[in-house]
Amino acid sequence: MAALARDIGDAAAWSEEAARRVWGGAVPLHVHLHDADVTALPPPPPFLTLGPRIGYLPLLVPIIKAHFSSTLPPGVDTVWFEYKGLPLKWYIPIGVLFDLLCADPERPWNLIVHFRGYPAEILSPCEGEDSVKWSYNNSLKEAGFIITGNSKNVMNMSQADQAAMWESVRKGDMDSYTNISTRLKLGPFEEDWSVATSSAERQQGSDEPESPGSVKPCRVPVRLYVRRVQEDLEYLEDAIAVSDWESVSYINRPFEIQKEEGISYITLARALETLLPEFFSSKPATETQPVETADSPPDDSDITPRTPRDGDPAPASQRGADLAKNATEVKLVRVQGIDLENNMDVPFLWMANYLKNPECYLHVCVYVGSEI
Repeated sequence: MAALARDIGDAAAWSEEAARRVWGGAVPLHVHLHDADVTALPPPPPFLTLGPRIGYLPLLVPIIKAHFSSTLPPGVDTVWFEYKGLPLKWYIPIGVLFDLLCADPERPWNLIVHFRGYPAEILSPCEGEDSVKWSYNNSLKEAGFIITGNSKNVMNMSQADQAAMWESVRKGDMDSYTNISTRLKLGPFEEDWSVATSSAERQQGSDEPESPGSVKPCRVPVRLYVRRVQEDLEYLEDAIAVSDWESVSYINRPFEIQKEEGISYITLARALETLLPEFFSSKPATETQPVETADSPPDDSDITPRTPRDGDPAPASQRGADLAKNATEVKLVRVQGIDLENNMDVPFLWMANYLKNPECYLHVCVYVGSEI
């Protein structure tokens, strides 16, 4: 018994350490000012900084602008970033952008910052931190809806808690975040989810959303980023850079936890067979459930469909079908900077608990070989 307790304690400590590494993780950034924004010679040197993996590029603008301020043109700033000619979506976390766009991790990551010429036909408008905060809160509401069936707990947060939670995300303060987020009852996910609380024990007529472990099947919020690479790609450093966002399918497809006989835990491989049968299963994609996308939030009266939209892309279901049609094999699976295509037996619900981002989504990048 003592040995078992010790093993459980060790596992809990190791899991917490994994979460802390997610929160403390950062991408070294080498930020260059675009030539068109340079108004004085010699041009300023690049700016080297750390971008938190769970953070967002617009939150770095104040320190980046301070470095380049002496050479910027007069006028109103419309800041955006690019990598190898690709405008970067500001509402995707820095770590996810890095995992998705740098097949062979580039350290430091060389980005170009623009203070003029915002590509409104490609990127949705961004008004700095306020836009990022709004996008984060909306994603948290979506995640709450997926997990509990509504977003009341998130919607009913006090203004003080909302402000404190955002501040904890902005500063990367995991302890402060945990103190607030535990009251939202959005986890943890457990393998023995079927051990239910009887309806008699629950308060009659309560508006409290059901949490993981209740009689309602639990769903895990997952965001999938499927990138096409060369069909014959052998080495990641040879991957052709993403030239436009049409070659990336950005999909919300919740994973529903279901008990299966003879299976002690859900592996990443099993989860991806369900989430992306187009690439991980022999079952035709037409047999899968409808796709929920970032452009089409869950149908809930508590949620306004306000997720950022970039241009007018094709529906994710169509993009996913188009990708799958020419795809040959999965080349890479990456979560929080960890390449997992050769370690697909990792417990999926452990990942959902400890490798998720603060808005409660697990972000998974998948590279598939395709004709490009």
